[in-house]
Amino acid sequence: MRKHKPKPRVLSPDPRYSDTMVTRFVNNLMWDGKKSVAYGLFYDALDIVKSRTNEDELQVWKKALNNVMPQVEVRSRRIGGATFQIPTELPANRKISIGIKWMVKYARARSGKGMAEKLAAEIIAASKGEGAAVKKREDTHKMAEANRAFAHFRA
Repeated sequence: MRKHKPKPRVLSPDPRYSDTMVTRFVNNLMWDGKKSVAYGLFYDALDIVKSRTNEDELQVWKKALNNVMPQVEVRSRRIGGATFQIPTELPANRKISIGIKWMVKYARARSGKGMAEKLAAEIIAASKGEGAAVKKREDTHKMAEANRAFAHFRA
């Protein structure tokens, strides 16, 4: 156990939308410390979203992220020789980071030309409540629901 919790890092807002959540997303999208490349990809993806949906691209992205964020997850806990999957409520910070990670992961796994295209497609799908990232959230919730009987084991 560590003595102190690390101080949360202060993120600077992104240049285009002045939103720290965008910076957080871009940090997860980034590979090999190439942040300007990641920003380029993200902004290109949002431009594609804008042209395809004719809506405010930032709102579409935020809606997509909300549709991907899980509310509960199952944690494995060993009790008396048996391992139980215990459903646990998630803190806000973890909800966001899991949502972002799933969105980036499933955008990368998509078929298509270029990461900006794939990310745009995943954002649009997630904002409509479809797509692989939303399905992952549904599966996580189903698993938590199925194991609700063990909720009293919560530590």
